[in-house]
Amino acid sequence: MRYLKDQTTHQIEMNKSKFIAILYPLQNIEDISLYLNEAKQAYPKASHYCNASLFGQTGEHATASDDGEPSRTAGVPILEVLKHHDVTNILCVVIRYFGGVKLGSGGLVRAYTKATADALKKAKFYQKKMVPSYEISFDYNLINQMDSYLEKKATVLEKEFLTHVTYKIVSLDDQYDIISDIEYQLLSYKKLNPQILYIDE
Repeated sequence: MRYLKDQTTHQIEMNKSKFIAILYPLQNIEDISLYLNEAKQAYPKASHYCNASLFGQTGEHATASDDGEPSRTAGVPILEVLKHHDVTNILCVVIRYFGGVKLGSGGLVRAYTKATADALKKAKFYQKKMVPSYEISFDYNLINQMDSYLEKKATVLEKEFLTHVTYKIVSLDDQYDIISDIEYQLLSYKKLNPQILYIDE
């Protein structure tokens, strides 16, 4: 699943109505009402504050609100766009300022869909990945060699220089056993609890 890095805003205009889509990263489900209030304060006197959200490891918690627009012309279209982008822990609020021209059900669906999709294209995302973690110990004369080997295969979390050199590392690839290639050079190693790696897209 993909996670939103930062709040993102995008505006479109359709038949004189303005649609402002705001994407919010969610830490808790309770954030939804806080961000909705924030949107209403930032854009007062709008006609509608339609929204949808996905939350949970697989986006299993979902909400959608038409906020006064005809049923299923706003909240559900916003939600469907979110679902098709493999995102979670995200809220999208689309604020509409009515421009005097009625769009009809089809026009509303297109407008809310486009505003959401365009905001998602503009946004930056990251992924969470559970990866193996190790503690390895080796002699000082192998520091350069180990650093070179680990550079593209792991992230070094800690380095300790005592009688021997000790690194705490996380593998960048959960399918590849990085220890097998260097085991014969190590004084010791142990597997630690898996770590969550945050990978920018």
